[in-house]
Amino acid sequence: MKTEFKFSNLLGTVYCKGNLLYSPDGTHLYSPVGNRVTVFNLVDNKSYTLPFSHRTNITRLGITPRGNLLLTIDEDGQAILTNLPRRIVLYNFSFRAPCTALAFSPSGRFFAVGLGRKTEVWHVPSTPDTNADGELDFAPFVRFRTYTGHFDTVQHIEWAGDSRFFLTSSKDLTTRIWNLEREEGFSPTVLSGHRQAVIGAWFSRDQETIYTISKDGALFEWQYLKPPRKAGAPSSDEDDSEDDEDDSDMRWRVANRHYFHQNSTSLRCAAYHAPSNLLVAGFSSGIFCLYEMPDFNMIHTLSISQSDIDHVTINASGEWLAFGASKLGQLLVWEWQSESYILKQQGHHDSMNALVYAPDGQRIITTADDGRIKVWDIESGFCVVTFTEHTSGVTACEFAKKGNVLFTASLDGSIRAWDLIRYRNFRTFTAPTRLSFSCMAVDPSGEVVAAGSVDSFDIHIWSVQTGQLLDRLSGHEGPVATLAFAPDGSVLVSGSWDRTARIWSVFNRTQTSEPLQLQADVLDMAIRPDSQQLALSTLDGQLTFWSITDAAQVAGLDGRRDVSGGRKISDRRTAANVAGTKSFSTIQYSTDGSCLLAAGRSKYICLYSVTTGVLLKKFTVSVNLSLSGTQEFLNSGKLTEAGPMAELDEQGELSDREDRLDRSLPGSKRGGDPSARRSIPEVRVSGVAFSPTGLAFCAASTEGLLVYSLDSTLSFDPFDLSIEITPASTLTVLHDEKDYLKALVMAFRLNEMSLIQQVFLEVPHQEIQLVVEDVPTVYVARLLRFVAAQAEQSPHIEFCLLWIKALVDRHGAWLTANRGKLDVELRVVARAVGRMRDEIRRLADENVYTVDYLLQQAKACQEAKKLEAAQPVAVALALTEKGEAAPKTKTAAEEHAAEIVVFDDDEDDEEGWLGMA
Repeated sequence: MKTEFKFSNLLGTVYCKGNLLYSPDGTHLYSPVGNRVTVFNLVDNKSYTLPFSHRTNITRLGITPRGNLLLTIDEDGQAILTNLPRRIVLYNFSFRAPCTALAFSPSGRFFAVGLGRKTEVWHVPSTPDTNADGELDFAPFVRFRTYTGHFDTVQHIEWAGDSRFFLTSSKDLTTRIWNLEREEGFSPTVLSGHRQAVIGAWFSRDQETIYTISKDGALFEWQYLKPPRKAGAPSSDEDDSEDDEDDSDMRWRVANRHYFHQNSTSLRCAAYHAPSNLLVAGFSSGIFCLYEMPDFNMIHTLSISQSDIDHVTINASGEWLAFGASKLGQLLVWEWQSESYILKQQGHHDSMNALVYAPDGQRIITTADDGRIKVWDIESGFCVVTFTEHTSGVTACEFAKKGNVLFTASLDGSIRAWDLIRYRNFRTFTAPTRLSFSCMAVDPSGEVVAAGSVDSFDIHIWSVQTGQLLDRLSGHEGPVATLAFAPDGSVLVSGSWDRTARIWSVFNRTQTSEPLQLQADVLDMAIRPDSQQLALSTLDGQLTFWSITDAAQVAGLDGRRDVSGGRKISDRRTAANVAGTKSFSTIQYSTDGSCLLAAGRSKYICLYSVTTGVLLKKFTVSVNLSLSGTQEFLNSGKLTEAGPMAELDEQGELSDREDRLDRSLPGSKRGGDPSARRSIPEVRVSGVAFSPTGLAFCAASTEGLLVYSLDSTLSFDPFDLSIEITPASTLTVLHDEKDYLKALVMAFRLNEMSLIQQVFLEVPHQEIQLVVEDVPTVYVARLLRFVAAQAEQSPHIEFCLLWIKALVDRHGAWLTANRGKLDVELRVVARAVGRMRDEIRRLADENVYTVDYLLQQAKACQEAKKLEAAQPVAVALALTEKGEAAPKTKTAAEEHAAEIVVFDDDEDDEEGWLGMA
């Protein structure tokens, strides 16, 4: 089995904190998710997570106007510059202070960043396509100028359309106008008059008006005007002419004042779209309002959240509004003209407890303490449906063998069965007494469901068809922690805190149980897919393997040293001596049963070989220092007399009155607001699951649903490259020399996906067999994987099938000999061919009547042609009977046929006749 799993996507969390960002074309939305960035493709309805990660949570995002560079800044001021088309990190940099605002100039040459009370302008790093020399800068970040003058934190930066000026809004109740280069007659200007912190300022499209908005809901419209004339003062024509010539009194003044009338709420965020004069404001009550400027006409009002709207942004065309609410983890994209949602996603706002793959491997189901069950589509990365019928935390979930029925267990005392075709709850199972179920198992046939509880030591068994309680299995002397049916349905295995595991013969007449004695409490279990082996994880960090048929231990390994790592902020002992992290709380067999995946309350996921007991690989869940338990050594400078600084409640010392209010219940970490946690969340893994295809596995962690998959992308390998191999030379070989094999190999060496696709499609179908015969063996796997991917995406079905057939015919022996190394490629090919077959079958079923109609039309055309061909013969026979000469050519016969009129026999003319017109 391959073990080169790498992080590929992050599901379960869509927005945490920071600013949202649209791509320049407005089709992609960038959202900060913890210490990573998730990209939502709003046109193709897909999402993916960029591969890099910060050491703390991301607070600011910025993108160049060309859309090729992404700048991300975290809580500590550490910045990462990323090449977006290639998703490659170019540079790491530190601003040495927390960043509060970030904006790129429309020209793409500068970006401004707010660092506390000062603002710095930096040069945008050049790229080979923008630099005249075609080379990268040695020092990508070069500071242009530093601007000081604010007395409090800078909250917002906005550039003018010509990139000559920019605005900075601050908590000191003012907005300032700055110039980039020296402008004759210009001096930095202060716009003051607001009574609370200014959260945003924007130029109008013609740059003649400036709009500023403060937190108390006041909107000021500033214009460059003369002082207003006092009431009752005399005026004359001479004074007016003098005023026109004298511009010394002209300055930015408030022309109009508008107010957002939202009772008992405060303004949290706002955005202005200059080309369409649209202003959108988000409030702490979850309501947003859309206005048309400069008349301040309200267009739309909608409540989209139950908590604060933290950020709002508008795309380039002004059609889509994006909102982020961090407390409930909501992300929404609203099209205001059609009043419809383009995107509406929300992750779990409490810790996830369990997850399971659908049998087809296309969906993942997650359950959490918030009582919600979410179904995630792996290909798109979006949540398809959410079930909210449970009234308490959902602790376990499992599929029936056919894959369309899902069972979940909850602390509310119910087991529910869900139909994933109609998306409804069709059966609910309860016990005679009120119990909180902590584990569950489903018979492979889907006829029986069993559940265990921490309140009772019995195992309850229900019939799925009738919903009635069939039996209660007694024997454990402690709470039942885990349950599982063998894949062949022969036995039921249970693990308990009484340091035993029991193998139950549920379907036999005797219903005997075989106890397995252990040295510590059982935390989790897993049964190998062949139903021959059982793996048990206990509280002392041991993994033991048992034979189910013999009820005897066959192997064991100590995982305490492997899983331990990371020191929590409140730990008084070192990471090596903390006992709470030295055990596996969740384990899972791989699809082929050769490996075991194990994780627990630490930042590591361990992959073991079952046969040898060797640790194959350790995966680090997170390096985010904003989580507790990711550091091996704590900083003693952050320890005070009252305890660690991170655990001190500083809510009452915040600057804003709304932030100082504490609406949570005393002493509770959950309740009215589940996300209002005073303690830093701990990194842990509550569930792991292997994909049915064996190509990926998932881990439910504190940060979300982490998906690790085998790296199927082609890596850049410069070993075979030379200076002559360029995209231009590859196209020359393709078009001028018509050497398709050489062009294909050159494209693979460059690893340019667009270039490979162009060469692939340019190969004539007659040449496919010859090209495949001479392909070097080292490129066969790459070519096979590429063709399979094209078969899933390209409309040229027959063309791709010709490539696959040629590859199998020519290199079939080599593929068979290296099947263990090429299982990924062969599975992709099989999936592509199967998808083609299904689509063709579906099209045939949908168009069967159309095909019948076309075939009947073809038959009718053939009969018409036969009649048309027989007409000259009939003409010849008629002329011969009259004694005239038969026409010698077909054209002449057709002309005669046109003149012949044939009358049928009727009552008036009994003889009938054939005459000439």
